[in-house]
Amino acid sequence: MSFSKDFIWGVATAAYQIEGAAYEDGRGLSVWDMFCKQDGRVFEGHTGDIACDHYHRYKEDVALMSTLGVKEYRFSISWPRIFPEGTGKVNAKGVQFYNNLINELLKHNIIPCITLYHWDYPYALYKKGGWLNSDSPLWFSEYAKFVAETFGDRVKKFITFNEPQCFIGRAFDGTIHAPGVKMMRGEVLEMAHNVMLGHGLAVQAMRAVVSGSIIGYAPTSEISMPATNSVADIEAARKKYFSVPKDDEGLWYWSSSWWSDPVMLGKYPEDGLAIMEPYLGFIKTNDFKTICQPLDFYGQNIYRGHKVRATDNGYERLKTKPGAPKSAFDWYLDEECLYWGTKFLYERYGLPIVITENGLSCHDAVSLDGKVHDPNRIDYVQRQLRQISRAIDDGVNVAGYYHWSFMDNFEWAKGYHERFGLVYVDYETRERTPKDSFAWYKKVIETTGDII
Repeated sequence: MSFSKDFIWGVATAAYQIEGAAYEDGRGLSVWDMFCKQDGRVFEGHTGDIACDHYHRYKEDVALMSTLGVKEYRFSISWPRIFPEGTGKVNAKGVQFYNNLINELLKHNIIPCITLYHWDYPYALYKKGGWLNSDSPLWFSEYAKFVAETFGDRVKKFITFNEPQCFIGRAFDGTIHAPGVKMMRGEVLEMAHNVMLGHGLAVQAMRAVVSGSIIGYAPTSEISMPATNSVADIEAARKKYFSVPKDDEGLWYWSSSWWSDPVMLGKYPEDGLAIMEPYLGFIKTNDFKTICQPLDFYGQNIYRGHKVRATDNGYERLKTKPGAPKSAFDWYLDEECLYWGTKFLYERYGLPIVITENGLSCHDAVSLDGKVHDPNRIDYVQRQLRQISRAIDDGVNVAGYYHWSFMDNFEWAKGYHERFGLVYVDYETRERTPKDSFAWYKKVIETTGDII
């Protein structure tokens, strides 16, 4: 197998999904705190108020990570835990929590990777217009600078944003995620642009503070895969993957290129501009110089894909075969998404690819023997890692893999309905039980992937 000794074997989580302590030690409100209070927004009225109680159990969790043997832990910082009002006064107790967590990770020889923003936007800033406010990129860069100044003596690796398609597109167009407010097309596009401006300013701010910083970006996408290995189908899949859908073809905000071309190439994709141009009057002359900052790696959250074949008119998406395998989340499974996704992205953007999220939601339960047996997750991850190995063999620079998630957690609008973790969490007692996949992934890490 093709994994080098330097390959990053990691796990990932997000603050609102695991920390809990939502109203403790001076933390401010986030849009997710408010969203969860609305009837019918989250499955069975679940909230992240307590979640996995990681805020109080972080030492136990880091000890489990040490047992697992991961090289890196990707976690997010709760912006309102640091800045309760989004800007201004710092919450010292929030800072202390992350200092304690970072020190505990380093004590166990686990490299921390900080995601600055994983969806829990400060409610105080949302009331000022949020990402639609022209000052929002500056708010984010000030927060990023503080994080770098405070933790950059021990943390060198940072990710600016996780899945802007979701916290902008699904929040303000699809209204599935917080704050769940339907906005006009031009407003959503302007928010997306401000997010990318915030990314660029944050990268500049962190580079100025942290010597030897390693910075990336982590959007997501559903991969278009060729129906066959013919040149025509491969090119059709590539074209479909990087296209910006018209309204009758799909949701524009799932476009991979719309969120990544500005960051990586310094421009919006041409086909997207042809569709969106009437809404883009907010773009200023030097915006793309700010947005397009040199990065060290390009992250991508990949879970699934769909097949595409060439036609006389271009391409068509194939229907999934009846009875095709699905996850507990009702997502169709196709392991080739990791091969074609990393291949297409590396060829377009040229940076080392890091799989910042990948995993499987299963119907996990504690069995009579007191263990959690999750063979489907093991099978899924093994298939995915084989496709990464295949991509590496074909010359794709895949630098790492963070399994989503380290532990079961609050899965946003799905509440506690979905379980993605290597560690089972009892949400009444908060007891942790490593699953069979935990032991399997430990062996993968120990053998540098040789067992897959």
